[in-house]
Amino acid sequence: MPRCEVCGNDYAMSFEVRVQSGDVHVFDCFSCAIHRMAPICEHCDARVIGQGMEAGGSFFCGAHCARAEGKVGLVDHV
Repeated sequence: MPRCEVCGNDYAMSFEVRVQSGDVHVFDCFSCAIHRMAPICEHCDARVIGQGMEAGGSFFCGAHCARAEGKVGLVDHV
């Protein structure tokens, strides 16, 4: 069985995540996949699990953090 690349667990129900670059990652749970794959907000360092926002190649958890870093034109929708 493949081992999780984050925690090293050897788990029968591990899964692979394939990314556009062709890289393949193996995880034993979604929390390990999030830990490795989710972008990090450039302002508050939170993992961006939902939609998030991108401005100029930087990722943010929301418009507030993007504005705090000087990005303009991004709006949260509620």
